[in-house]
Amino acid sequence: MSTHLDNSAALCVLSSSSGGNCSVLVLSCEGRRVLWLIDLGLSPRRTRVLLQQVGLADVPVGGVLLTHLDHDHMHQGWIGGLPDSWRVMLHGRHERRGRAMGLLTQPVDVYDDEFTLGARIGERSRTDVRVSPAVAAHDDLGSVAFRIATDVGDVGFVTDVGRPTQQLIDHLWGVEVLAVESNYCPQMQTASLRPAFLKDRITSGRGHLSNQQSARMVKAISPASDVVLLHLSRECNTPALAQQHHAHAGLRVTVASPQEPTPLVAVRRVQTRCRVPATLWG
Repeated sequence: MSTHLDNSAALCVLSSSSGGNCSVLVLSCEGRRVLWLIDLGLSPRRTRVLLQQVGLADVPVGGVLLTHLDHDHMHQGWIGGLPDSWRVMLHGRHERRGRAMGLLTQPVDVYDDEFTLGARIGERSRTDVRVSPAVAAHDDLGSVAFRIATDVGDVGFVTDVGRPTQQLIDHLWGVEVLAVESNYCPQMQTASLRPAFLKDRITSGRGHLSNQQSARMVKAISPASDVVLLHLSRECNTPALAQQHHAHAGLRVTVASPQEPTPLVAVRRVQTRCRVPATLWG
């Protein structure tokens, strides 16, 4: 990988909720920047508006990493209209569904194992960012958790998880920045007027993470500096409830919103900590 001292990376969540999810990884090398989007759950117009709002509208997009293809992570408005210059990364588990949706009518890179973004920044500079996937339990096909290794530190990104597992802990342990789902408060979920089948799906172990499950994952993964909480339910959670579970974690906590983008969360390498990954129960 490149070793230029002025390399940098940052994560911004443009929007995250059941209404639509889209985040952006900003990679810089020698003063030039490129964006990689994580999920396309917002309309193309809304995505452009939010990129403009955070001052990134004029930065070239290298491509998109898709965690899965639920409607709030892959907006129908992008089907058939993705720019030819974008590299679209889709896990093999989701290939058949992507084909049925019409996503594969344009070039898509289908992968099963680790890959590099190899994003060209400028005429001569290149930063090879390594992406390692792991499939988390979510509905029938699962959702992909990404470990994204940059020159300046690692980013973990995991949403629509279903349940915490040791596999995910091992996969994401020790990243600098961890973006993780914190979907619902169990008490608010129980008291809500949602139908029983929806409550059962969400809490079944193949749906979404509660605030408590999310906090257990964060503690076990032990991110070095930052945690970004994703996909809060608008009916069955609040930012304050989600955030309070991390009050004594010693981390900077950012809560993603459906309405407004988060600030840019910088990725900075922290000195290696000499210990083994924690377990969910230890």
